[in-house]
Amino acid sequence: MANSVYEINKGINRPLEFRGIRAQYILYLAVGLLALFILFAVMYIVGISVYICLILVGVSGFVLFSWVARLSAKYGEHGLLKAAGFRQVPPAIHCRTRRLFLTLAPIPDNSV
Repeated sequence: MANSVYEINKGINRPLEFRGIRAQYILYLAVGLLALFILFAVMYIVGISVYICLILVGVSGFVLFSWVARLSAKYGEHGLLKAAGFRQVPPAIHCRTRRLFLTLAPIPDNSV
């Protein structure tokens, strides 16, 4: 059997990358695979056939890997967090009265 060598880190100050999946997406994939392992164990303990368990977990693992790879390619290292933050920004800020501006403290003049 031949030994496989996987290159994980590509250099200094570069994000962690493994088979095209970058940065925090590796953690998402690891958590998803752990959940699939627990799902397999629960289905096996309940008494579902091993072949059905393997097929369900295998298909779910393929869907998980392709979903995480697509997110990694689309958003990059920090893009998913930026997209989530952008969704939280309101489209406009409405101020219907002058009260807010009248109660603002004046900025002291330190030019002297």
